[in-house]
Amino acid sequence: MTSTRPIAPTQPPATPFLDWPVVTDPAAWAADVAVLGVTHSEPYPGDPQPNDQTRAPDAIRRYSSQFADPPDHWDFDLGTEFARVAPTRCMDGGNVTWASGPFDAYAARVTELARRLLAGGTQLIVLGGDHGVTIPILDALAVLGRPVHVLHIDAHLDWRADVRGVARGYSSPLYRASRAPHVRGMTQLGLRGTGSARRTEVEAARAYGSHLFTAAALHRDGFAPVLATIPDEALVYVTIDADGIDPTEAPGVMAPVPGGLRFADLAPFLRSVATRHRIVGLDVVEVAPSFDATNGITCITAGRLIVNMIGASWAPTGAFGGDARVKRE
Repeated sequence: MTSTRPIAPTQPPATPFLDWPVVTDPAAWAADVAVLGVTHSEPYPGDPQPNDQTRAPDAIRRYSSQFADPPDHWDFDLGTEFARVAPTRCMDGGNVTWASGPFDAYAARVTELARRLLAGGTQLIVLGGDHGVTIPILDALAVLGRPVHVLHIDAHLDWRADVRGVARGYSSPLYRASRAPHVRGMTQLGLRGTGSARRTEVEAARAYGSHLFTAAALHRDGFAPVLATIPDEALVYVTIDADGIDPTEAPGVMAPVPGGLRFADLAPFLRSVATRHRIVGLDVVEVAPSFDATNGITCITAGRLIVNMIGASWAPTGAFGGDARVKRE
């Protein structure tokens, strides 16, 4: 149940996402789709704080005109104008920032804000921040009262219980998801190279029942086997780490790994998921603007994935070969 007590306003963005109305007072939130910037996760000792990823929410917004032209422009990914398939009630909820005070209080505020939106039926789009920002959002999903399947796109497994005593950092979101009673399954795709996972984490993920797909397997077999792992009745939450995408298309990340997923495969896959299931939320994390190309291609790629997912989620029945309207019930 959501709290009825007042919640402090968020910080207005430098540029609104897609020129959507900016509403920073949570008491006034009412939307079919809302964007929320979440800048911080629990920092690891010795890591830069704030890190470069805290700049990503506003960096992605700044390229809105590059990943979605004015409403009357045709979108070839969607086969129509984005304005025709997007709902009329869309808003930018601003940024939830952390400058001082206990991190626990900040994380609790993020969860409460996300819970308020989700409880109202809003499809929540989160702009991170590093991957640790996913953790308080996962906590908020409990308000839905139904099983949630987590779809995770990343080069890395992110299954660490803690790193140097920090349990809510960027290496732990999928481990935290595995401990949440309302999360009933996971599919993780794009895995490759090496990262924070050791044998113990890989074995733990497999023992939990997470469906693990390497990038190499997806390049070889396509995405149809991934779709089969998502239960028909489950709500879906999508978390996209930008380093899951090949660095030729998303160079602006802190941990690039060659051989990643390609937009040409990932966008239609997300559209397929959105037409088959109710996607309650999506986050895009780990964009590091200082490492991006000068044309902002990582931010643009992130924005295009969001646009594709929103468009397919709200398109009329059968527009993408699925039944999005029924799945939303």
